[in-house]
Amino acid sequence: MKRLLLAATIATVTALTIAACGGPAEQTATPSTGTASATDDAAVDAPGPTGIPDGMGSGAADGVFPRTVGHFGGSTDIAAEPTRIVVIATGQLDAALTLGVVPTGVAYGSGAELVPDYITFSFPQYADRMTQFVDVGNRLDVDIEAIAATEPDLILANETGSEDIYSTLSTIAPTVLTEGTGVNWKQDFLLLADALGRTEQAQSFLDTFTTDAAALGNSVAGSGGAPTVSFVRFTADRARVFGIESFAGYVAWDAELARPESQQFDATSQDFSEEEIQLANADWVFVSSQDAGADSSAASYTTNPLWTGMSAATENHIVRVDDDPWYLNAGPTAATIVLGGLKNALQG
Repeated sequence: MKRLLLAATIATVTALTIAACGGPAEQTATPSTGTASATDDAAVDAPGPTGIPDGMGSGAADGVFPRTVGHFGGSTDIAAEPTRIVVIATGQLDAALTLGVVPTGVAYGSGAELVPDYITFSFPQYADRMTQFVDVGNRLDVDIEAIAATEPDLILANETGSEDIYSTLSTIAPTVLTEGTGVNWKQDFLLLADALGRTEQAQSFLDTFTTDAAALGNSVAGSGGAPTVSFVRFTADRARVFGIESFAGYVAWDAELARPESQQFDATSQDFSEEEIQLANADWVFVSSQDAGADSSAASYTTNPLWTGMSAATENHIVRVDDDPWYLNAGPTAATIVLGGLKNALQG
């Protein structure tokens, strides 16, 4: 099922990557409110930031080095275009590859592969080079010696998860911290792109993405408004619904898709019990399972009569999605996969 869903959205990913590169490309938290412009109504109303916060970034044109990049860890001088890059945060591998930059060292998320399946599907042109990635450990407990051994000229990480080791990383190579958490994905993509000298390229990608999202919303808006969409994730022992202020929630917001009242809370996600299964219901439910074993929460919840009796279930509007791009990797290519999945379901 995972491979089928990825294949169904690969065309959307490829189109957006081409727009970004000018040719074929070589979890619960409070969101930031920083935006590129306080006068931008869309930015003010969005669930997360739409641009690099004031006082951050370099202001330099694409390809211009040296540059000094302000970021969530301070300010970093980057003397020349980086060629040996280590990415630590989940989603940063996605972001770099979307911009046509292949890292040298890569960290992985807990319980995840070094290279998620959706990355393999989305970037087949880098298949050989991805087999040569240096594993620098779990993103929450990286191997400092492995990072140093790659002799990087740039390290990219998130303030969330790497703030405590920022000074250590900075002794190895210039280090830039993005903020982290899914609702900040646009801001973080642009800030990462700035460190790589590709901010304009990233903005072009986002402009195309926003246009495509709006087109989806317009196509499904009927006399009664857009259908409501629900985002659900099961782990081995937890069930959560994701709000507007989440990665998938932000993608749905861009498409002007409605959310059920039960998911309009001020947080990334919220746990729900089997007695509260109705909180997951909407016109369409997009659900992933990190663990679907016989003793998992997914098995228990989805066989519960309260689940099978939801209107989304009886109308066959429950869509199984890939955990990695929808709920784990807040990157630009993951966003196109989420948008493609919404489009495939809602447009039939």
